[in-house]
Amino acid sequence: MTSPFRSFVALCVVGFLAFLSYDMIRAPLLPLFAEHLGASPELVGFIVAASTLTGVCLKLPAGVLSDRLGRRRLMWAGIFVFAVAPLGYFLVTQVWQLIVLRFLHGMATAIFTPVALAVVADLFPAQRGETIGWYSAMRQSGTLLGRAGGGVLIDVSGFPAVFAVCGAIGAVIIGVFGFSPAGRERTAHHATHATHDARLSWPQLRAGLVEIVRHPKIVASSLMQGLQMMADGALMAFLPLYGLTVGLTATQVGAIFGVQGIVSILTRPTMGRLSDRLGRSPMIIGGLLMCAAAFALLPMTTTFLAMAAPAVLFGFGGAVVASSTSAYVADLTREGSLGSSMGVFGMWMDIGHASGPLAAGLLVAAFGYRPAFVVIAGLLLIGLAGFFVVERAKIRTR
Repeated sequence: MTSPFRSFVALCVVGFLAFLSYDMIRAPLLPLFAEHLGASPELVGFIVAASTLTGVCLKLPAGVLSDRLGRRRLMWAGIFVFAVAPLGYFLVTQVWQLIVLRFLHGMATAIFTPVALAVVADLFPAQRGETIGWYSAMRQSGTLLGRAGGGVLIDVSGFPAVFAVCGAIGAVIIGVFGFSPAGRERTAHHATHATHDARLSWPQLRAGLVEIVRHPKIVASSLMQGLQMMADGALMAFLPLYGLTVGLTATQVGAIFGVQGIVSILTRPTMGRLSDRLGRSPMIIGGLLMCAAAFALLPMTTTFLAMAAPAVLFGFGGAVVASSTSAYVADLTREGSLGSSMGVFGMWMDIGHASGPLAAGLLVAAFGYRPAFVVIAGLLLIGLAGFFVVERAKIRTR
């Protein structure tokens, strides 16, 4: 097994285990644990969002630093937080302690996610879409299994059992990454593009960052992923409530989300392979059109099967977008700045995911569920029109 392929397999395993551990605590445990500590509903919402806010603040700096200090150092920092943070929940007895710990725990994904994505994108440039598709599918599989497994553990053994299992998973993550080429080889091509001078220079870092931020197509692609995540956050927050208002049960709504997640996981590698062959832009446009169509169709549904169809369409469209946007950002980035690009990309993802429930909540409060879903579909189409304009423009990218 070649060193790049071993690194890729190890990163897929680490991504799966890291998000298995992370989401085992995040849902459904976190709201229940916060309520157990006496948190008000408003505080519960803030606690759930705290780790995403960390990502908004840190993903971009983490990506920039990885270009300067090397990928390996930053990934180790993220993995250390993944491994240690779960043990901190044993010490939490008050709401303010949980809030602080959630901000700290969010550093794990904020540091590791954009840097690992930069490494995956760099391993096999000719199959970038497919490899990112496999990696994101493994990561999402960990998320789904973590949420299901966390619920079972809470029912069987309570909160401490979940914290203990997540701590054990953290030890396994350290072992897997430590024995992989990505974790051991200081000078491996796929592990780092750091400069020989590791001293941090803010003017140099700022110059590299400005280059990324001013690249219209990198920004446009990142914004498209942010828009898709905004819609995803809105769907996660308000599809359950809408489903209950039209007569669905909680079990049926859960089943819709389960099928949607499975479809997204299974199709990501294939959609990534198609983006390698057909090009990134057509896939991004097609995927966002599917997401917009799904939101436009949802208000017309009142039965389980009817509602499942657009929800699954949204999951499929999201898989198409996710497997193409990050690969496109990597394609557009010059060597040595990939971490910065993925930091910008990750920042917009988190901004979108955090703003989705908030925007949808305001729309639902003002207009009701059905008009709110149609407005979100319109926002996706407006964003898509902007992306099309940027793509058609003749922009020098080098």
